[in-house]
Amino acid sequence: MYRIKKVLNHNSLIGIGAEDTKEYLIMGKGIAFGRKINELIDTGSNDTVYCLQELTERGKAEDIIQSVSPVCLEMANEVLNHAEKEFGKLDRSILFPMADHIEFAIRRIQNKEQISNPLTEDIRILFSKEYQTAQYIKQLLSERLQIEIDEHEIGYIALHIHSAIVDENISQSMQIARAVRECISLVEEHTHHTIDVTSSSYNRLMNHVRYMVVRSINGEQLKVSINDYMAVKFPEAFSTAKQICSQFEKDFKLRLSDVEIGYLAMHIERVMSDDDKTMQL
Repeated sequence: MYRIKKVLNHNSLIGIGAEDTKEYLIMGKGIAFGRKINELIDTGSNDTVYCLQELTERGKAEDIIQSVSPVCLEMANEVLNHAEKEFGKLDRSILFPMADHIEFAIRRIQNKEQISNPLTEDIRILFSKEYQTAQYIKQLLSERLQIEIDEHEIGYIALHIHSAIVDENISQSMQIARAVRECISLVEEHTHHTIDVTSSSYNRLMNHVRYMVVRSINGEQLKVSINDYMAVKFPEAFSTAKQICSQFEKDFKLRLSDVEIGYLAMHIERVMSDDDKTMQL
């Protein structure tokens, strides 16, 4: 049970919990229609409740909600509902920074300002399901505000969705995407091969680097080393992997386990082999 503190629009309100006296954002179709301040209200199975005590990367939820329109809160909520159907239970507190981003995206579009994200294509491949789900915002903005959003903005929404699925904040997701882009560039530079982004070996390499960075951030290590085998069997790929890991640590201030070298070498060898086969054809 909640006591209404403020009605935002027909579909959202701020209520105070009857038991804990905390403030909550309560959202649901028509839940606030005809309601008055101090009126008691209960929630149904289709309603969503967000605690305003949440602390996000962009600040406190109770502060964010003061500058974000109810429409943007609603759209963020609907994107999360859509994501929940695809991924199952997720961290709903991402609603506030996501709504904040949507608010600024709308302003940028209305002011004819465009952002450029060099990592958009990497995000699209690395977090493909999240990106597909994030495209739902395109439909919502078109229907409700007659606004067209571009792929770069969708990429950022995809990162918010990814953050809601895993225990990883937006800045970490961006760091991973940047690290993958840098690693791919280093592989191409050292091997003098342009990697085919449509190949399965490219996807495996991207995903390996992604989890390599996550392991580094979390202080986890692979248990089995294949360094000796790769150094003897594929010395060129191993040497390249060793150089890349060293450069990688300098650029991203991350400590990589020596065990990572052999596994990275394995993926580099696959990419190089695929490219050689293509050239022979």
